[in-house]
Amino acid sequence: MAKTNMKKLNYSEIEKRIVSFLKKEAEKAKMEGYVIGISGGVDSAVVSTLAAKTGLKLYTIQMPIHQKNDEVGRATNHVKWLMENYPNVSAIDCELTSAFDSFLSSVGKLEDKEKQHMAEANTRSRLRMVALYYHASIKKCLVLGTGNKIEDFGIGFFTKYGDGGVDVSPIGDLMKSEVRELGKFMGISKEIVEAKPTDGLWDDGRGDEDQIGATYDELEWAMEECGYRSDEELYNMIERELFSERKAKVLQIYLKRHNANIHKFMPIPVCIINDLRK
Repeated sequence: MAKTNMKKLNYSEIEKRIVSFLKKEAEKAKMEGYVIGISGGVDSAVVSTLAAKTGLKLYTIQMPIHQKNDEVGRATNHVKWLMENYPNVSAIDCELTSAFDSFLSSVGKLEDKEKQHMAEANTRSRLRMVALYYHASIKKCLVLGTGNKIEDFGIGFFTKYGDGGVDVSPIGDLMKSEVRELGKFMGISKEIVEAKPTDGLWDDGRGDEDQIGATYDELEWAMEECGYRSDEELYNMIERELFSERKAKVLQIYLKRHNANIHKFMPIPVCIINDLRK
């Protein structure tokens, strides 16, 4: 599905903007650098490369939990490439499979297998968040977010207090296609840039697009459509069959996920009682 009205970006300027942003955020927080989880995907590869370019300390952390060999291989190759090119980069291996298995054995199994699998996937993500903040506190660093605009502000495709638990969001205003192009510009390996997008949370190897039911290019189109039309207008257009069957399906996927995950985008609700104080 072709995207419309997508502006051509100057990736050299984007690189400079994000590197400067990362330097300023670390300085404001009085931190020495960053930690980041490396998954073998393009998002973490792009963010880690941008952070490496700051010259600040960068700790790349691999946190496999029953991980597929190809994911581990891509992550390992990327960390090696970073360390060969940036002397401020260090690597930490943090095998979490045994911790994950131990946790599952303590909570037991559910009868509903799909709920069980979803709970396990979110637990993997939250366990990794705990490990990242453990190392961040020791190293006096901030935790880098790796979510792109579609995931973080479109369909909420992240785990609350898991990969959504971060200190800064360097690529949160970049679409997935733009992250890929930035990766190419910075010389990130083709095997990573072209890898099947995956959150690495499922034993069966299912990717992001398998879970969502739409490609990132399709979701970018849908997000743009939703940017200048109300939900009511879009549903009305779908009912009047003003979109192709596939576009209508993608819009429904986008709207359903966006609306269901609004709670992820919003501040935690607080019950205000100040008016009751005398």
